[in-house]
Amino acid sequence: MTVLGGHPAGSPAALDGIAFVAQDTPLYKNLPAADMLHLTRNLTRRFDQSFARARLAELGIPVKRKAGKLSGGQQAQLALTLALARRPQLLVLDEPVAMLDPVARHDFMASVLTAAAADGVSVVLSSHVLVELQRVAGYLILLSRGRVQLAGEVAGLLASHRMLIGPAGEAGNYSERPVVHGQRVGAQARLLVRAGADDPVPPGWQAHPVGLEELALAYLREPGAAALPAPPRTRGTETSEVTR
Repeated sequence: MTVLGGHPAGSPAALDGIAFVAQDTPLYKNLPAADMLHLTRNLTRRFDQSFARARLAELGIPVKRKAGKLSGGQQAQLALTLALARRPQLLVLDEPVAMLDPVARHDFMASVLTAAAADGVSVVLSSHVLVELQRVAGYLILLSRGRVQLAGEVAGLLASHRMLIGPAGEAGNYSERPVVHGQRVGAQARLLVRAGADDPVPPGWQAHPVGLEELALAYLREPGAAALPAPPRTRGTETSEVTR
């Protein structure tokens, strides 16, 4: 197996081109940020010290403060700086924003996008924060129960799915349609289907585009294509998710 244009996986040349940021931003909490830069420079074969210092200064992160005394967002940015200063071709991020507040999460992902655009860095991002994916992801691989449930260009995946909204009593009439997931709220049914914008809409139904979070949740709840069963006999306004 080769990576990064032909380097054997695990070779020094391949490892030099890959940087990694883990979920728990592993830093030596008792070391000041400046010492973290110095340590990383000595432990790696390539490290852009001036870039790292300039980036921390731009972010307002005090280099004399111990890493453990920095805020969660600052610790995440410090870990990202250490990774980017290695000037990687591939940046691997494992749940990097899971523990951050919304502002810190937004700033972190903006930094990743800037690096990808400015330096041509390829980014592989593992995340359970679905709302972030549509803004940053160009290609999606959705894993559930040990299997790939969905994979493809994000734009293409969104274009090939629609949300149908209509009478719950007629949901069973469309069991032949490629329904991914069905949900019933009172007298109304919502069917996420594999269909394009030009596909005909059943009479009495409305079709709406779907977002990436909505799409991903549907495939997580219903691996593969699912058909909505006949409407339940009970009445009311409760919401019930239908499974195969």
